[in-house]
Amino acid sequence: MTTLPEYFSAFENLAMERTPSGVLTVRFHSDGGPATFTGRLHTDLPRALYEIGEDHDNRVLVLTGTGDRFMTDIDGPSLGDITKPGHWDRTLAEGRRVMQRLADLEMPIVAAVNGPATVHSEYALLADIVIAADTTVFSDHPHLTFGIVPGDGIQVVWEETLGLNRARYLTLTHGSFTAEQAERWGAVAEVLPGSEVLARAQELAETLAGRPHLLTRYLAVTLRQRISRRLAEGTQLGMALEGLTAADLAHQS
Repeated sequence: MTTLPEYFSAFENLAMERTPSGVLTVRFHSDGGPATFTGRLHTDLPRALYEIGEDHDNRVLVLTGTGDRFMTDIDGPSLGDITKPGHWDRTLAEGRRVMQRLADLEMPIVAAVNGPATVHSEYALLADIVIAADTTVFSDHPHLTFGIVPGDGIQVVWEETLGLNRARYLTLTHGSFTAEQAERWGAVAEVLPGSEVLARAQELAETLAGRPHLLTRYLAVTLRQRISRRLAEGTQLGMALEGLTAADLAHQS
């Protein structure tokens, strides 16, 4: 019997399973249901991505949510007092590592967006191939709702995948867009009924995993060079400005 790596069960909001060919499916969840983004998940995700990247038995990553949504809820208080520099220092470090480790992951990423993605939609849109349910709506609910700049990498990913002017318009107006719109704009590869999304993503992932390992690895590296560089440049500054606007919330209260 094959022993599963310890990290498969080390993170309470990440369910992991891997096929014999090396397709690793990571599913966001909270107590087995749709995921709420929390401080614990913010801390765990960069650590999980490090473990995933170091394990060469992982050939392709499939990223998905639970139930009828990718991620729509956030527990703001669990993230700590973001108006305090000490708290924000940790948030900045974790947020930067999540985005950079996703971009630099040496394997293809396929996103199975199983429904609305209004919290951290950039995790899905950063994927090399995005398969979305026809019920999917993308937006950035938390940042402007909380009153802070969206600087944690979402601004870079939206610009890269949607186009500069469209991303600026949607950010400034706190807008949203559907899976069908995202497909027209080139941000989503396929739009399917929700019941078919994960199976299609895993089918594509198995095809990718069937290629020679080095080819699969370095295709991913090659295709993400630009966005990796842009995230390295943009996330540190973006999150610093996000932290400044968070501190200003305390000044206003």
